[in-house]
Amino acid sequence: MVIKNIVSKLLNGIFILTILLFLLDELTSFEIKSQVIKSFTYLGILVLTPITLLWNLWALKSRKWKIIGSVIPTLILLGVFILGPLEIILSTSAWKTQKIIYQNKHLNFKKVEFQMQDVGTLGYNKRTVEVIYLTDLFMIVSPVGKDIHDSIEWVKIDKDVNELGLKFP
Repeated sequence: MVIKNIVSKLLNGIFILTILLFLLDELTSFEIKSQVIKSFTYLGILVLTPITLLWNLWALKSRKWKIIGSVIPTLILLGVFILGPLEIILSTSAWKTQKIIYQNKHLNFKKVEFQMQDVGTLGYNKRTVEVIYLTDLFMIVSPVGKDIHDSIEWVKIDKDVNELGLKFP
């Protein structure tokens, strides 16, 4: 009884954290930089949703708690089927910095970067964005302003980073 309760709280806690990270990454300018966390989040949505749903239906005692415990996993499962599991799997790759183009004069954690995302056999997605690093694991991304070349707050540095490890001839 006590072990079931602990497992229920732990499983549901991890599931809710996974959902929050997934929704933040998909619906806002907040992005997961760490490949490990992004893979855990996206694949966790696919794996933890049915596990949590079945666990809550089996382990929770009262009918009221079974219904409450199955609402969110059922909605997420519906969303996975609508979005498509393959689409979620193809989105597990994090954006990697290839080149830092500009750096803010006053804020070292604010940069304009050229980034690439490996999408498997489909090749690479590419983008140039303004990035604010919250930590090494998370960042906030926004489009680059058109007047960045004329702005005095940016310093052009053109530093190659190549986080993907691509070799160019």
